[in-house]
Amino acid sequence: MSDARPTAIVADDEPRLAEALVERLRAAWPELVVAGVAANGPEALALIDAESPDVAFLDIRMPGLTGIEVARAARRDVHVVFVTAFNHYAVEAFERDAVDYLLKPVTDERLLATIARLKQALAKPPADMSALLDRLAARLTPDASPYLTWVRAGVGDTVRLIAVEDVLFFQAGDKYTRVVSRDGEAWIRTTIKELATSLDPARFWQVHRATLVNVREIARMERTGKDSGELSMKNHPARIDVSRGYLHLFRQM
Repeated sequence: MSDARPTAIVADDEPRLAEALVERLRAAWPELVVAGVAANGPEALALIDAESPDVAFLDIRMPGLTGIEVARAARRDVHVVFVTAFNHYAVEAFERDAVDYLLKPVTDERLLATIARLKQALAKPPADMSALLDRLAARLTPDASPYLTWVRAGVGDTVRLIAVEDVLFFQAGDKYTRVVSRDGEAWIRTTIKELATSLDPARFWQVHRATLVNVREIARMERTGKDSGELSMKNHPARIDVSRGYLHLFRQM
């Protein structure tokens, strides 16, 4: 590490917890520059790529990618601190593998100890964590879904948390993605391309470059031409276009 101020990113799908950690880091480690905050796994990975931080504070359970998956895919020169709400049995796994972690709710004592260790660790490159991350994934997240389970969406001036299982379809707009659920419509900044890699492919099918559909909500598909089709939904009046590249999905329906 050079003489420049150390940098970090924070990733947590609970905004208030992320903000609280950022504030406490700034108070306890004034020279640290927090370069950004991510709300899910894909955002965390993109932020690490964009900012090249020295340290990444990663929540274990995040939508899209877990903290462990982000650490596995991230640059090798970032020091990782896991933030977790796991019980003491799971924490033992972190300690045995010598992985730095913060247990929620984070105590001042633990945070200061972590900062002290990081200051020493930043003097040398991080160790290769590949094998260690594989062991942690097996111990700590055997039942965790790797797929997005809910989205944070805007409705006017408010923010709603929408369970993915309640979404009927996602459809790209000019600047945002439309989320149509059983309770109405909302908008998110996540693109269809990003959603396609974050959602369970057995549950959501891409039927058009601009549309992802919940398979369980499809009533029927009708051909509208040699290279096109149209979906009718069970619980929504929308008629959704199926483009040529996705017609094969419906051959056995």
